[in-house]
Amino acid sequence: MPIVPPRTAATLSRRAVGRLLLGAATLGAASGGRARAQGNTAIRFALDWRLEGPSAPFLIAQEKGYFGVEGLDVTIEAGNGARAMVQRMGAGQLDAGFGDVNALIRYRDENPSADLKAVMMVYDRPAFAVIGRKSRGITAEPASLEGKKIGAPAGDVSFAQWPLFKTLNKIDDSKIKLETVGFPVREPMLASGEIDAAFGFGASSYVSLKARGVPTDDIVLMWMADHGLELYGSTVMIGPKLLTERPEAVRGLVRAIMRGIRDAIVNPTFAAQLVVRRNEATQAEIERERLDMVIAQNMLTPHVKAHGFGGIDQERWGRALDQLALAAPFRDKARAGDAFSDAYLPPAGERMF
Repeated sequence: MPIVPPRTAATLSRRAVGRLLLGAATLGAASGGRARAQGNTAIRFALDWRLEGPSAPFLIAQEKGYFGVEGLDVTIEAGNGARAMVQRMGAGQLDAGFGDVNALIRYRDENPSADLKAVMMVYDRPAFAVIGRKSRGITAEPASLEGKKIGAPAGDVSFAQWPLFKTLNKIDDSKIKLETVGFPVREPMLASGEIDAAFGFGASSYVSLKARGVPTDDIVLMWMADHGLELYGSTVMIGPKLLTERPEAVRGLVRAIMRGIRDAIVNPTFAAQLVVRRNEATQAEIERERLDMVIAQNMLTPHVKAHGFGGIDQERWGRALDQLALAAPFRDKARAGDAFSDAYLPPAGERMF
């Protein structure tokens, strides 16, 4: 069934927009007395994927000088998958990045000497999804996946949750054919009917299928969060060297990204245009839709609206760790789970949206 965002950035109330602008002003004022010389601290920052609509908040922070206000010189790189980004950070090739917190948790468990940390939760609701075609027999129910051919990119973070998803939903995977596909051909193969469904980032795949001419009433977007997963999603993460040697730079990075997020919500049209300026292969209308969906579905959740942006609920975090352990036992659950710190977030009052 087609998924329509319940409320996009374009339909925020005047009161909500006012709160966002006030929050941005507060963050800007809070930064006013700090070092403003761009280049004080160089940070190599990688995204989890190529430059698309959801990348806009980071690009805005760079474009509008929010990093410079915090005394930072941030270089932003496109990525080729969240898991690959975590591995690069673990190898010391990056200072910071944006990627899947569950991949980070697993990396910490598999590499006891690594002390990478998540410092701001951006996707309170994960973007993990199975995207299918109604005309290929896929419905909103996970059981409809049985008997079907599903495209599974090897490095995809949604596919990484398949062991948990099938367990929670009692799916008999002996009745499913998983076909390894590359990221570039996932949506084309689904659009052409070569596969019945695919694992992917919900908003990105949905919009890509629409752009390829697949009717919206033929697209089924099965969010894993709607079917038992309590996991968190994408987060800002920091390498140990920056955490240890420049904690104030980490706080400044978080403040700058928060300002970029507010701006993207208030003016998604500008945000999409900025993406197009940085990536000529994109189209503003398509990237605006991707951004709107991510804001509505993954970022501004009821919990975030009630408690503020960027943090986690400790009880839910514990349940998420228990779910991850169902898929594969931890070597050291306590250490793996010590992957998030709220010590670098602005005060709660400055994080309300």
